[in-house]
Amino acid sequence: MSILFIADLHLDDSRPQITSLFERFLATDEVRQAEALYILGDLVEAWIGDDDDAELPRRIAQATRGVRDAGVPVYFMAGNRDFLLGDSFAQRAGLTLLDDPTVHALHGRPTLLMHGDLLCTDDVAYQTVRQQVRTPQWQAQILSMPLEARRAFAAKAREDSRTHTGSSMESIMDLNVGAVAAAMRHAGVTRLIHGHTHRPAVHEFELDGRAAQRIVLGDWYEQGSVLRVTPTTVDLKGLSIG
Repeated sequence: MSILFIADLHLDDSRPQITSLFERFLATDEVRQAEALYILGDLVEAWIGDDDDAELPRRIAQATRGVRDAGVPVYFMAGNRDFLLGDSFAQRAGLTLLDDPTVHALHGRPTLLMHGDLLCTDDVAYQTVRQQVRTPQWQAQILSMPLEARRAFAAKAREDSRTHTGSSMESIMDLNVGAVAAAMRHAGVTRLIHGHTHRPAVHEFELDGRAAQRIVLGDWYEQGSVLRVTPTTVDLKGLSIG
């Protein structure tokens, strides 16, 4: 059986076709008969709290719960857009929450799993903000705000993110190869799977004299992107909307 990976769906009401693609994919026999499904962050464009009463979180929970009820574990690792997703929604949606980073044995091979933003160490401004928003104090303050205020805050944060992205050099926002090597050495692995950069690829390289592999998951802006891992192969392919 395959172990399936997706990331960077950025589900949002402005792109209903992608939400529908996500729901259809999770309802397929491939997913319902998989060994496991991993979602490595940025499932949504913005998560404002587990108490969000909008339709989108309900649809997501129904889709992932259906996979879990079919007997397939659904693992979720928060990204930079959905780090406020917590235990309450996870229980409702049948998700098993993962720390970032985490090492899981995939068909016996230890593999480092990350969202990927921690590896963008050259973007010092982003890393400073990331550290701040992951503190319990900051999160408690945000979650104490009324829902409408949180929606407005999330919209402003998305606009600030677009401004930062547009004004930063592409090389700064990409992964630091030294950080990649350091993370893999620390975890004691020769394979890393992550998202975040929206640059799907399978990179083969050498790490301390050993063959190593870094697999970058694709985003779901124009189509889907799915990684299938079997005992002998890795297959990273797009998923058509039509």
